[in-house]
Amino acid sequence: MNLEEEVVKQLIKKNYHISFAESCTGGLTAATIISVADASKVLDISFVTYADEAKIKYLGVKADTISQFGVVSEEVAHQMAEGVAKEAGSEVGIGITGIAGPTGATATKPVGMVCFGICMNGRVKTYTMQYGAIGRNEVRKKSVDFVLRQLLEEMK
Repeated sequence: MNLEEEVVKQLIKKNYHISFAESCTGGLTAATIISVADASKVLDISFVTYADEAKIKYLGVKADTISQFGVVSEEVAHQMAEGVAKEAGSEVGIGITGIAGPTGATATKPVGMVCFGICMNGRVKTYTMQYGAIGRNEVRKKSVDFVLRQLLEEMK
């Protein structure tokens, strides 16, 4: 059984619904879950919020948070995860924001930096991964893999 099948199985077992707020992954995480039979039992809605304005409008991310910490930050990922769970009415909300590259890096936020928020039953944990300049689509794939692994760990 692959990771996404195991995640769907565990979500069904716990009677949880999941929703995603994705930026740099562009919907790849939701698409990975949707590739599994019975995904409709756990996924109702997700958002691809690439623009800052979309994060604010649809997920309730505060403009002040973006101004203070930057859009690629654990603080924004936290608000994305919390916001998507609230909007979707799901027990699990995932926020992903990062710099897939090859451009967009700053002195403190390099290409390959991705921040994650995992909201489970109202409790949020955040993470930052540094994948390096391994290529845009590799950063996206590694981000999806990280989320699925963390979800399995969190649902134990």
